[in-house]
Amino acid sequence: MVGCHGGCGVEAARLQARQRRVLHIVLWINAASFLLMVGAAFYARSTSLLSGALDSLGDALTYALSLAVVASSLRAKAWVAMFKAALILGAALAVATAIGWRLFVDPAVPLFEAMGWAGALNLAANLACVWLLRPWRDGDVNLASAYECARNDIADGLSVLLAGTLVWLTGRGWPDLVVAALLLAVFLASAWRVSRNALGALRAA
Repeated sequence: MVGCHGGCGVEAARLQARQRRVLHIVLWINAASFLLMVGAAFYARSTSLLSGALDSLGDALTYALSLAVVASSLRAKAWVAMFKAALILGAALAVATAIGWRLFVDPAVPLFEAMGWAGALNLAANLACVWLLRPWRDGDVNLASAYECARNDIADGLSVLLAGTLVWLTGRGWPDLVVAALLLAVFLASAWRVSRNALGALRAA
């Protein structure tokens, strides 16, 4: 490019370094959140907490994949975004299975105390990830899909807190299942958006 004189390559390297730094941070936040949520989900017997744990695991894998293709071509990033959509869809199927288990096999009432503290910590972690990824939300398909995953987690965290509150008020387990079903719908919608954007990027490539 005329007038670039090597500066474009340096600037691109700096941009990629910033992207990697952000992705490393949100990767470890989500890995820690997954360990917290999966332990709390089994302790509290909560399907909505389990959905949050699966979402955090999927996000950690998503950010790891995003790191791998920071410097790759648009086509490679688009294919990784398609894989991210498949991960989100897999989380949705796992949540649907957990809902069926609670409905027909083990209809236990969750422990709202554990739902409350785990949900609050998870929400704080999700807010941090959205704040870190927000500057990249309209950038390339790789970082944009990572932001999409983080934004979904806000609804996840708020929903788990709502479920815990309703379990406390009613003394019943149905609010946990209702919230899990709503999160299932969020996952499905997110998988559709990410896959649609990835298809658009593939056509552009």
